[in-house]
Amino acid sequence: MNPVPGSAVETPTRPGAGSPRAPVVLVVDDEADLRDLLTLTLVRMGLDADSAESVARARELMASRAYSLCLTDMRLPDGSGLDLVREVHGRGGPKIAVITAFGSAENAVAALKAGAFDYLTKPVDLDQLRLLVRSALRGQLPGTKQEPEAAATQGALARLIGESESVSHLRAMITRLGQSMAPVSIFGESGSGKELVARAIHEASTRRDMPFIAVNCGAITENLMEAEFFGYRRGAFTGADRDRDGFFQAAAGGTLFLDEIAELPLGMQVKLLRAIQERRVRKVGATVEDPVDVRILCATHQELQKLIASGRFRQDLFYRLNVIELRVPSLRQRAEDIPMLAQFCVRRLATEYGHAAPRLHEDALAALGAYAFPGNVRELENILERAFTLCEGNTIRAADLRLPEAVPERRADAPATVAPVEFDPDAGVPLEQFLEAIERRALIRALDLERWNRTATARRLGMSFRQLRYRLKKLGID
Repeated sequence: MNPVPGSAVETPTRPGAGSPRAPVVLVVDDEADLRDLLTLTLVRMGLDADSAESVARARELMASRAYSLCLTDMRLPDGSGLDLVREVHGRGGPKIAVITAFGSAENAVAALKAGAFDYLTKPVDLDQLRLLVRSALRGQLPGTKQEPEAAATQGALARLIGESESVSHLRAMITRLGQSMAPVSIFGESGSGKELVARAIHEASTRRDMPFIAVNCGAITENLMEAEFFGYRRGAFTGADRDRDGFFQAAAGGTLFLDEIAELPLGMQVKLLRAIQERRVRKVGATVEDPVDVRILCATHQELQKLIASGRFRQDLFYRLNVIELRVPSLRQRAEDIPMLAQFCVRRLATEYGHAAPRLHEDALAALGAYAFPGNVRELENILERAFTLCEGNTIRAADLRLPEAVPERRADAPATVAPVEFDPDAGVPLEQFLEAIERRALIRALDLERWNRTATARRLGMSFRQLRYRLKKLGID
């Protein structure tokens, strides 16, 4: 390592340090002891490191040497680390991470929004530092193989079919977001492809070879949530006959995608917030917390701001998750992509079934173009799979699509209407059984209107996904 002004000691050279192939890291902090601790840790990882005590000195070093990563304190004698983040990110410089005071959530979020790759909190946990550096320099560390980033990115983006302006913008955003550790909130209607977008972000990042764990937050029983997310120790509760990892441990080094994040109960929201802030989780039944290196992506079809106003979602968790907001367009908003999407789906089905791909007739394409697709791309896929199976010959016609008849528009919070039925005590039917019959009819009617999309049905009926699932199970509706 080359000592520079501002370093308190000259750190001994170790194997790998100073090598032309070793990535170089710049540490910017006005505390000499912390600079020495960080640089020594980096050198022991096989990296080369320089240090600077001010923004001015950092600029001088970056003008004379190429760095792979910069670690900067937020408060410096001659400026702010946030200014350095904006400057480095704006000119396409090295990845940059910030070091903030403990509890300064606003600073961390502001840095991520300005383009920081990640952040650490003081006092700096060296395990967390190593995790951050490995994540930032994955493929560049001594003894690891350089990854073909462009090929991996192409493979991920190729699954987003379409040439519309909105899809082109989406692809560009995914490429940018892949170079960050910042949490991303993905918004879009049911069936629009939010999980596909999350997978594309993961595959466009340096974490592409690590796990991608997708979790439907609305499909987990509330009393099992903590164990499912954080894992548990043997004997922690009845039935815990062995140690088990949770979602966070399963996604270690990779990405944890939390779908339908709005369905998390408030108690679990508090625990998730702590795990994100501390980057540590405690298994149920354990006495110590373990560090975790996980990037968080989340998605919902609901507007979280409205849920915050009604007290159903924590504002501090929203603040942590919504560092970057990404909107996935509905299929109606990119109708020009429907022919290309339809052709792609038919070819994929032909490959899966081992048959020749049928031709989509002009009247079928016209019918698809005129249809509103309330279920978005997922509904298009289902319609085409049915048509693929039932069409005669090697052509799919409009009649083969069997498109649903137009359903009158309703407010999202309007309950499904059911014809009024009067209760007759003389009929000998117990009141509870009579009420269950009415509830069953109302649920089936709402499910029919939403083409059995349970998430959309719950929204129509003004209940949570979990409440709807409970009622369907209770009434034996499958």
